[in-house]
Amino acid sequence: MKLAFVYAGQGSQHAGMGKDFYEEFPEFSNIFDHAPVDFDLKGLCFQGPEDRLSQTRYTQPCMAAFAVGVTDLLYQEGIRPQAAAGLSLGEYSALYAAGVFSRGTVISTVALRGKAMEEAAAGLDCGMTAVLGLDREKLQNACDGASELGVVQICNYNCPGQLVIGGEKAAVDRAGEIAKELGAKRCMPLKVSGPFHTRLMKPAGDALAKHFNTIFFGPMAFPVYFNCKGGPMDADDTVPALLERQVQSPVYWEDTIRRMAADGVDTVVEIGPGKALSGFFKKTAPEIKTYHIDTAADFHSVVSALKGETA
Repeated sequence: MKLAFVYAGQGSQHAGMGKDFYEEFPEFSNIFDHAPVDFDLKGLCFQGPEDRLSQTRYTQPCMAAFAVGVTDLLYQEGIRPQAAAGLSLGEYSALYAAGVFSRGTVISTVALRGKAMEEAAAGLDCGMTAVLGLDREKLQNACDGASELGVVQICNYNCPGQLVIGGEKAAVDRAGEIAKELGAKRCMPLKVSGPFHTRLMKPAGDALAKHFNTIFFGPMAFPVYFNCKGGPMDADDTVPALLERQVQSPVYWEDTIRRMAADGVDTVVEIGPGKALSGFFKKTAPEIKTYHIDTAADFHSVVSALKGETA
């Protein structure tokens, strides 16, 4: 078995996440009780309100704290991956799993990232739209055709037939119209607070670059597949440069899945609320077995299953 951990991104959060882990595992509760943030992380995760939990500056450290806690519990059970990846925000948790970040550093860094992304989007009339049933080339043509109205880019390559565009709202809306003319089955506007993973996020990338000069990056214990590359880093890459690039570049998640499959990954554990990433794996590389951990019950089930496979 070649195992990878993959970490959910923003959008899957919900009030109540982590509460059952907190009540069962002292190690998990310690993370939530001592998270290096300037708000009540535990209260917001467990009780909401949902609209505040969904604000980028709060979502990101809440999701990271959950991911760190579950990762630590899996490691205590002797379950360690041979590779990792995460969708957008989740990439930081993948780097934590690989030993690049300490627990405190990853939570405080994604808190800064969330604030920087909100600030970069402030004052922009922006939008993001999921486009279903259209290939990359045609959607790029749609973006090109709408670019005279402003910035619009493909920002997520999630899986075959599921792409996301983002940028300035007038251009995004026009690109969606063109996409439908070119054969897209559906175009669904997303409830987001910024044009994430487009060049409009450059100010956030600049803020992260400055922050990265102040923190320690440890050696990577196993390969992490980076969003902006769709695969592991090359010899001339650095983690800080890739993370600076990530926030303002497309997420090549479908490419990541295909590269994992090519590299022999045959089992994946999705860590975080929901099953979105597992769904992308099933549509892209159905031969890879997927598990997910959202609840404490999921955790016990996955641990039993994985230990049974390696027994």
